[in-house]
Amino acid sequence: MTTIPLVDLLSLSGALFALGLFGVLTRRNFILILISVEVIMNAAILNFVAFSLFSPGPAAGGIPGQSIAVILIGLAATEVAVGLAIVLALNRLRGTLNVAEAIQLKL
Repeated sequence: MTTIPLVDLLSLSGALFALGLFGVLTRRNFILILISVEVIMNAAILNFVAFSLFSPGPAAGGIPGQSIAVILIGLAATEVAVGLAIVLALNRLRGTLNVAEAIQLKL
């Protein structure tokens, strides 16, 4: 069985993180910003899995990278649910998904 080198996995993760960060900093639409945050979280999950694959074994009392990745996937799902609820509320109140409009929201 051939494995992908760690350097290639970390390069892919770095590229995903840079792409997600670029999307967060340049987009004005909330949905596109949420997608960019998901890409950043996927880069972090890829790092955990890559380091877990190349570690000699779980640390003493530590959780393996795959377990942390599963927890992060669940966290990403809850983040999407909360983010979409905020987006729907903003769309209902303002009629737009522009980030500049959300700054004007008051409780």
